[in-house]
Amino acid sequence: MSMTDPIADMLTRIRNAIQAGHRKVDIPASSQKRAMAQLLQEQGYIEKFEFVQDNAQGTLRLVLKYYNKDGKRTGVIEGIRRVSRPGRRIFAGKDSIPKVCGGYGIAILSTNQGILTGHQCRMRGVGGEVLCEVW
Repeated sequence: MSMTDPIADMLTRIRNAIQAGHRKVDIPASSQKRAMAQLLQEQGYIEKFEFVQDNAQGTLRLVLKYYNKDGKRTGVIEGIRRVSRPGRRIFAGKDSIPKVCGGYGIAILSTNQGILTGHQCRMRGVGGEVLCEVW
């Protein structure tokens, strides 16, 4: 069965793993997902990720990050939301890149310079497709 939105599948797997309190989550790999995982690691939302080679396309293994809040383990990723979908693409120009939670979160965009955060796009003066928001 073909998957129509693999990025939404990745975000859902991360969301479900955090809700269940899992330490790791495995996701079918692609170059776009690998770039998104790299951004999540650089921004401090996940501890690390690694590419696990298998007979097919490979797997990304993300190690999720948690902190203790009032004696309860809480995920660093409080929310993750898909913005642009296959049925409705959302693009942002260099002057209209969204700020997530007043600058507390990040927007991940697909640009002609690669997968970048909203802040990186503003610094470089480029726009692109808004893939998701993380806070």
